Amino acid sequence: MYDPGQLRTFLAVAQTLSFTRAARRLGLRQSTVSQHVRRLEDATGRTLFARDTHSVELTEDGEAMLGFARTILEAHERAAAFFAGTRLRGRLRFGASEDFVLTELPEILKAFRREHPEVDLELTVELSGTLHRRLADGRLDLVLAKRHAGADGTLVWRDELVWVGAESGGERLRIDPQEPVPLIVYPPPGITRARALEVLERHGRAWRVACTSGSLNGLVAAARAGLGVMAHTRSLIPPGLSRIRSGLPDLGEVDFVLRHGRTRAARTQEAADALASAILAGGDRLHRGR
Repeated sequence: MYDPGQLRTFLAVAQTLSFTRAARRLGLRQSTVSQHVRRLEDATGRTLFARDTHSVELTEDGEAMLGFARTILEAHERAAAFFAGTRLRGRLRFGASEDFVLTELPEILKAFRREHPEVDLELTVELSGTLHRRLADGRLDLVLAKRHAGADGTLVWRDELVWVGAESGGERLRIDPQEPVPLIVYPPPGITRARALEVLERHGRAWRVACTSGSLNGLVAAARAGLGVMAHTRSLIPPGLSRIRSGLPDLGEVDFVLRHGRTRAARTQEAADALASAILAGGDRLHRGR
């Protein structure tokens, strides 16, 4: 009843909230993306996106379609793999940034291993900057991380970077505008660290490092203790923390992307492509409904 191609297009638009970015990700014309969405809406008899010249948002029916689309596509891919008589094999070195420790990524990886038990999946969790460097050095085959300046990659989603801090008794951490901003940061080459320092210096705000940790759990513990503020993705704010404004400058947006290594092994490339497809298909779960 529902065309897999149209469902993939729907998921791409839902994850990027942009027909233009979805077209770029899928390698299609924007008119084709619009046509796929229109045909899917005709098939369901429901409006899946509320859109105007400035924004694209999922409707209530669109939110419901997310789960159905993933289920249909997963079944379609299982059937295709079964009847093609091929099984993915080989070693796949996958790197994910610390941002995904508290998301649904483990469930996506669990489903991938269930579908491809003969793939030897090796997971590395690190800072985005470190992952990009290891990918360039040939030590990783696929990376899911923040995009650093000048990097390529397939966009998974775009989000806003915000300042977050302790939330206690209904009161949020307050930053004294006359004092240096107390920062809770990853060590270099953390991308959020670099962005926070660059923005503060550009706006002439003094700062001091209150805590440094290479672990997201370590940063969250420090933030919950009220030691300072940290730059974090708006849709991934951990429990117990909340957005802090207090006159702090805007941090802008950040892209989360998938990047492939330069492996020559066909089996590794096939496994990387399959995992990338699974992450793109379930990308909305990485930052929704946690």
